[in-house]
Amino acid sequence: MSALSVGRKVWVIPEGYIPGQSVSSDPALVSHETACILNSSHEDAEISITLFFTDREPCGPYRMKVGARRTLHLRFNDLKDPELVPRDTSYASVIESTVPVVIQHTRLDSRNPNIALLSTIAFAA
Repeated sequence: MSALSVGRKVWVIPEGYIPGQSVSSDPALVSHETACILNSSHEDAEISITLFFTDREPCGPYRMKVGARRTLHLRFNDLKDPELVPRDTSYASVIESTVPVVIQHTRLDSRNPNIALLSTIAFAA
């Protein structure tokens, strides 16, 4: 099976927010932000994420790898280096890759028992 290299090397998610509250401590129900990254190429993707805020300097880069012909569902809640992503704080992210990738943004907001899920394709720059 041949892989088709699709996507872009720069993506933007202008709307980010991790609620500080959740209805449960069960990992499946914890409020979170996710970047779903698809690397359909034959090369590993080196990913770099920089976060931008309304009232402070940017944070990052956060670095990770997505293997060739693989996908990564990256929870922003799990990012720790260079620092934890703050909760209850608006931010935007710029995601750069060494090979073309496709990125989808998802948020689970479980502050209320009537759980809300939002999912969109990021902006390809």
